[in-house]
Amino acid sequence: MKQLAIFLLIAFSANSAYSQKSGFTIPDYHLIKSEIQDSASIFYYPNLLSRLNTFDTTLTNQDYRHLYYGYLFQEKYEPYWMSPYEEELSKYYQSRKIKEKDYDKIIELATHSINDFPFDLRQLNFLSYTYHLKGDEETAKKIAARFTGTLDAIMSSGNGETCETGYHVISVSHEYVILRMFQFQIKSQALTGDCDYFRIERDGRNIDRLYFNIKQLFSRNAEKFETE
Repeated sequence: MKQLAIFLLIAFSANSAYSQKSGFTIPDYHLIKSEIQDSASIFYYPNLLSRLNTFDTTLTNQDYRHLYYGYLFQEKYEPYWMSPYEEELSKYYQSRKIKEKDYDKIIELATHSINDFPFDLRQLNFLSYTYHLKGDEETAKKIAARFTGTLDAIMSSGNGETCETGYHVISVSHEYVILRMFQFQIKSQALTGDCDYFRIERDGRNIDRLYFNIKQLFSRNAEKFETE
């Protein structure tokens, strides 16, 4: 659904335009883990997660960075999580036009998926868009703020130019959300070192490659495998 990508691309551009040249800070995972586990910290994870789940629009970029990268250290984190509602929702994604009678069902399924994984960007996108279609702009904007806040956190972690400065993601699905959001055309994909590497069609932005760092995803997956 091209209109869905365009809708949230517009929402995202209100906060941040795509660029490989803006400043970034590579996540300090040791520090993030320490801060989210400290009950006296402003980044204490249960408190931040409660604010996220109520679609608190006052969350800062630092809050989102601790939420997103801190989720790696939560018991519920699954490195290769897939939505159990993906198949049912896919028929709505593939529709040329979403019918009004389907709005509530989409909202129900997408909400269940997000409750299962709070950074299910695809369903956050779809949920915001559906509320927009339904005419509930206030809710649509709150959900869009959570979507864009998460994207801002990812894009503040690198510039995508090399593996050393790749965007840090906790889910491979987030790579494809970013590629689709900015309408990059993929030529090829490969794993190199700690990164997923994409060759993309060069366009007016003069970008022909993107790197996504998935080292922590691999590490957490290995830890989970060892404990099973």
